[in-house]
Amino acid sequence: MELKNVLKYSYTELIDLFEKDFPSILHNARISDDWRVFEQFLKEYIRATLIRRPSPLSIRRFFRMFVNRSRYIHDFSTGEKIRYEPIKWLWEALRGEDNDVHQDFLIDRYFLFKQFQNSFDVLSDQEQCKNWRERWEVGTDEDVAEERRENRKRISYLLIRKIEQRDKMNSRYRFAAETSEEDKMRLIDEWWKDYKFHLTMAIREPDELNLFLNHTLSDKTMQILHDAKRKGIPFFVTPYYLSLLSVKENGYDDSTIRSYVIYSRELVENFGHIQAWEKEDVVEAGKPNAAGWLLPNSTNIHRRYPEVAIFIPDSMGRACGGLCALCQRMYDFQKGHLNFNLDRLKPIEGWERKMERLMTYYEYDSQLRDILITGGDALMSQNSTLEKILDAVYRMAVHKREANRERTKGEKYAEIRRVRLGSRLLAYLPSRIDDGLIDVLKRFREKATRAGIQQFFVQTHFESPLEITEDVVRAVRRLLDAGWIITNQLVFTVAASRRGHTARLREELNKIGILTYYTFSVKGFGENYALFAPNSRSMQEVKEEKIYGRLSPELEKEVLDILKRPELLNPGLVRLLEKYGQPFLATDRNVMNLPGIGKSMTFVTAGLTKQGKRILRFSLDANRRHSPGVDNIGDIYIVENKSIAAYLRQLEELGEEVEDYFSIWHYSEGHTESRFALFEYPEQYTGITDDFTNLIIES
Repeated sequence: MELKNVLKYSYTELIDLFEKDFPSILHNARISDDWRVFEQFLKEYIRATLIRRPSPLSIRRFFRMFVNRSRYIHDFSTGEKIRYEPIKWLWEALRGEDNDVHQDFLIDRYFLFKQFQNSFDVLSDQEQCKNWRERWEVGTDEDVAEERRENRKRISYLLIRKIEQRDKMNSRYRFAAETSEEDKMRLIDEWWKDYKFHLTMAIREPDELNLFLNHTLSDKTMQILHDAKRKGIPFFVTPYYLSLLSVKENGYDDSTIRSYVIYSRELVENFGHIQAWEKEDVVEAGKPNAAGWLLPNSTNIHRRYPEVAIFIPDSMGRACGGLCALCQRMYDFQKGHLNFNLDRLKPIEGWERKMERLMTYYEYDSQLRDILITGGDALMSQNSTLEKILDAVYRMAVHKREANRERTKGEKYAEIRRVRLGSRLLAYLPSRIDDGLIDVLKRFREKATRAGIQQFFVQTHFESPLEITEDVVRAVRRLLDAGWIITNQLVFTVAASRRGHTARLREELNKIGILTYYTFSVKGFGENYALFAPNSRSMQEVKEEKIYGRLSPELEKEVLDILKRPELLNPGLVRLLEKYGQPFLATDRNVMNLPGIGKSMTFVTAGLTKQGKRILRFSLDANRRHSPGVDNIGDIYIVENKSIAAYLRQLEELGEEVEDYFSIWHYSEGHTESRFALFEYPEQYTGITDDFTNLIIES
């Protein structure tokens, strides 16, 4: 029996499969006049199997996922009350009495019985994992680079026509009268190195997008994109990033990056009704957010944890170098707070005074020690604006440190120890890393170090090894030389979750001196259906692929030593990997962001919906100090976006051999990985207060 065949089975064929492999179960479902009678049969079935083949783990999984009483479950993400009747549904489905039970419910139940019948341990194959990694191409590969040179030449000709046809054009990017075609091309080549040129010339319309992609988008895709435009979803794709996409029929597989700029039907249908997955990002004046934190306003400071608060400036930092289709702040684009009207996003008069007031939130908070400047994108702010933001952070850190001198032991406030800049421009627009930015970052690091700040991170987001180009390598080198450590956050989309893809990305990022930080499950509701990969696949990736990057205590110590001098990371990380004979460093944690709670991958599968979507019961990250009061929340249930069977069908459409994923059915629970030592906060001196400011926990 091949998995790909089962995924296509009709309802009747699945019943026949149960009759073939589990005849007693099907027979007893049919002869039981009530589902409770069928429940008693299942309990006896389990006891008989336990006597024949003791397997406590398998029995526990079976009871938890299936044999439990009917009950209501509250989906923590939506607040919906869900009736869960697993035995009754199976009983009705096997008898053909419930047309609402989807085939995917029966497929998942079938594989649960298979596991119960034949418990097995998953053994990862190192050579197989290497083969999976090596099938993914990298942006620095010569064949990929050659195709992109062709793309750039084609796009450059289109940019010439675009400049000629525009009535209003930035005076820096226009042609003088009588400029020859050859000279126009030379100017385009020169402007290509200027990130502002790419922002000015960004593609903002569906038809223009198709033109720049050589008319390769299908009629179906174009219909979706036109519907997106009518719905008000912005388009913003730079010429540089478009040059990374393949337009050849047999070109490289760019599905992972393409899914970031080509919107799904589900996103379009849900736009206008998208809610913040991060419940704590919903702020009402004078009221605490979902995590209990009081905030100055709803737009500039977001907070989930005691130690860190996100800072979003009123600047071009509220824009991005492109709109990611799965952006966690899509609701803010929906409201228009985040947008691509770059001229209108320049700081207005009075912003600097407002920024100083916002900095007092950090200064007078007892626990904040980390500021993450993001947006939008922190590096979208102009160099002069970013320097003013960083100077304000510096002054705040100095004031906070000085105020502690007047506080007694046990009453001192946590001081700022970490500054992070959240940016995807390393992938979207690496030419942003220019001389002026490097000077700003160097100056800030030098004086901030004297103020007690110890960690300086650029927190970026590469989604695919195809995004790593020679331009990226040069930009990364410059940031490292400036003394800033670069960490990566990956979103585990369907395309990114393919066998070996995430491991290959880790490998290639390490080669250029970037450490991996988080691998996130896709957040969101119906708008991200097309991109969501089940958490069972995330755990499968950890246990079967990521395992070959596990750090020994000796290797971890050497990595931490080299991190004291970021300029040594490239090629220092490669030398360490060669020394210890492993392909990459698994410094990231696979997690899911729980609304209003925090990050975790500690879960058990509690059941299924009628559509075959798994219901996960999460526990909090035991290693994380969350805001007080979360212990009162109780059980945290999340209903996944899609069934495992639906996910596997998506993989098959992408050309994957679904048999390679067969063990996914084995992963019905997970545990949050320990945090790499670099990502722990530096130790503070003794005497920090245990009291919390800016916190209200409502009963």
